Amino acid sequence: MEVIKTKMKNKNFTASVLVDQTPEKVFDAITNIRQWWSEDVEGSTDKPDHEFMYRDKHLWCKMKVTELVPGKKVVWHVLESQMDNFEGGSEWNDTKLVFDITKKDSKTEIHFTHFGLTPDFECYTVCSKAWSFYIKSSLQRLVTTGKGEPIKKA
Repeated sequence: MEVIKTKMKNKNFTASVLVDQTPEKVFDAITNIRQWWSEDVEGSTDKPDHEFMYRDKHLWCKMKVTELVPGKKVVWHVLESQMDNFEGGSEWNDTKLVFDITKKDSKTEIHFTHFGLTPDFECYTVCSKAWSFYIKSSLQRLVTTGKGEPIKKA
């Protein structure tokens, strides 16, 4: 495993990681959200135009799968959200979570962008730390070992 970077690109949060797996295996892992992000997800995360609900103790969000290109790309659009720890709490509304999957020599790069999650958001520091963990640790482990570190279902 080789961590590439975590940075802001055009002010949207991004994180990337290289793994020794095929783009198809990476795609399957990303769409298996219950194994790397949270076990408390209702709905389909691997079918185009389907909606799903993600929950943890301080955040819930309703997302729509807007793009699935096997071995290449996954896009989820946040339709509604609520974060209990922040004033207003709906900063994720109408943002997009994009996973670009690219073959790089013998490895595969997962490049994640949360379009709309910018440093202007009150939740940016907390959310960027969480995304860094979920992309560069939990998802990476799921891809490489078959076992991620999702939030356990309450």
